[in-house]
Amino acid sequence: MRRALNRSTKAGVVARSTTWLILLGCAHWLFAGQPQPPADATPALTPYVDVHAHLDPADPNGSVQAALHAESVGKASTILLLPLPFAPEDSGVFDAEAYMAAVKAHPGKLAFLGGGGTLNVMIQNAVRSGDAGAEVQRKFKERAEAIVSEGGRGFGELTAEHFKGATAYQYAPADHPLFMLLADIAAQHDVPIDLHMEAVPQAMALPANLKSPPNAAQLHENIAPFERLLDHNPKAKIVWAHAGSDGTGERTVELQRRLLKAHPNLYMEIKVDPVDLGKNPPIDASGRIKPDWLKLFEDFPDRFVIGSDQHYPEPKEGPQRWQADVLLLNQLPASVRKKIASDNAVRLYGLR
Repeated sequence: MRRALNRSTKAGVVARSTTWLILLGCAHWLFAGQPQPPADATPALTPYVDVHAHLDPADPNGSVQAALHAESVGKASTILLLPLPFAPEDSGVFDAEAYMAAVKAHPGKLAFLGGGGTLNVMIQNAVRSGDAGAEVQRKFKERAEAIVSEGGRGFGELTAEHFKGATAYQYAPADHPLFMLLADIAAQHDVPIDLHMEAVPQAMALPANLKSPPNAAQLHENIAPFERLLDHNPKAKIVWAHAGSDGTGERTVELQRRLLKAHPNLYMEIKVDPVDLGKNPPIDASGRIKPDWLKLFEDFPDRFVIGSDQHYPEPKEGPQRWQADVLLLNQLPASVRKKIASDNAVRLYGLR
C-alpha cells in the first residue's frame, strides 16, 4: 500500500511539474516575442467564451476562418465579435453589418455586438456639438434598437476614454445623456454594454509614454461619472473592457475591487496583451498570476469574463492575445475558472 501510495504521489508530482513546464514554456514563447503559436498551442483546460474580438471588414471570410481556427486550437466555445469604437474622423468606419452574414453562418461558434461604428460615433458627435437633444436621442435609440433586432448580443465597443491606436483619440463623459439612454435600452433588452475606458480617478496629465497630440495633454477625471452611469439603471449590465491592460497606471486592483463591491451591475473583461502588458498587468514576468489579482478573481468569480481583444486575421508574427488569456485562465482554481471561462459569459450575453 505504501509503495502504491508513493507511486501515486510521484505521479502527481510529475503531472504537476509537466503542467508547469508546459505553462512556463508557453509563457517564454509569449513574452519573448517568438512567432505565432503552432497548431498544438496550449488549449484551455475549460472551454471558454471570448467576449471581445475584432474582424477585418476587408476580409470578413478570412477573418472568420482565422477566428474559427483559434477557437478550435484554444478550445473556445464561442467568440463574440464587435466593431472598433470609431471616432467621426476615422476612415473606413464600419459596424456589425460588415461581417454579420459571415457570423450568422456559424451559429453557436460566433456571435456579435454592434454600435462601435454608429452609436459610438453619435456619442462623440454629441459631445463635440453639445447637442444631445430629443432628435439626437430618437436617432440614437432607433439605431440601438436595430442592433438588437438584428441579433446583436449587446452594444460595443463603445468608449469614454480611448488613446490613439487603431482609432483616433476619444473622450466622452461616462454619464453623458446618450450613455444614460443606452443603459436604459440595454436594461430593457437584457443585453450588456461593452465599454473601453482608461481609468482616470482624478484629472491628470497624459502619461509620459504617450504623445500629445494625437492624445489629449490633460485627461478628464472619469471614475465618478462612470459610477453615475452604473447607478443610473442598476439593471443595465456594464462590462468594463480590458482589465489587466492598463494605460494610465490607475486601474489598480484596489480600484477595481472597490467598484465591483459598490456596483453589482459592473463586470470586467480580462485582457492580457503579451506584447504590451500595460502598467498593472495580472501576471508577472514568468507568466504567473499575481497574488492580488488571483484574490480579486476568487473574491468576485461571477463578475469577470475573458475578453482577449484579439484582432483577426491573427498577426503573422508575434504572440497572440487569446493564447495569453488561455494561459492565465488555466492557472485559476477549477471552480473559479469555469465561471470566468464560460458560465458568466453565457449568462451575460444570453448564449446557449
